[in-house]
Amino acid sequence: MSNYNKVILMGNLTRDPEVRFTRDGAPVASFTLAINNRYRQENETKEDVSYIDVVTFGKQADLVKNYLEKGSPVLIEGRLQQRRWEQEGQKRSKVEVVTQTITFVGSGRRSASSSPGSAPQEETGFQGFPMEAESDGDIPF
Repeated sequence: MSNYNKVILMGNLTRDPEVRFTRDGAPVASFTLAINNRYRQENETKEDVSYIDVVTFGKQADLVKNYLEKGSPVLIEGRLQQRRWEQEGQKRSKVEVVTQTITFVGSGRRSASSSPGSAPQEETGFQGFPMEAESDGDIPF
């Protein structure tokens, strides 16, 4: 029997991404997505929210750190991964999404050169972070 592990989610960041570095110096960004689910129960529309932990590595982590913030809408594709560890003698585990591609579906942070009152630059459709960020602080697309 073969296995299949694929997740596609669209939601908004609940906080600014947190960036750490591996022992080798590679960046690792983590953030949480809020995903709203609306449904009807009897004659009433209800809504619940799921909070999903997400982690990304390398160039994607750098770009997430530079261009996403709390409230940013994103579409992510990835796989589920369970981490296990022991803390104070108790076994712990956590399921999170490890990204393969990230698509910015709305406008993100303003670049350093944007003036107050100017519209943020559009980032729609930038998928999988295939480009290097330019050194002048502009969005690389």
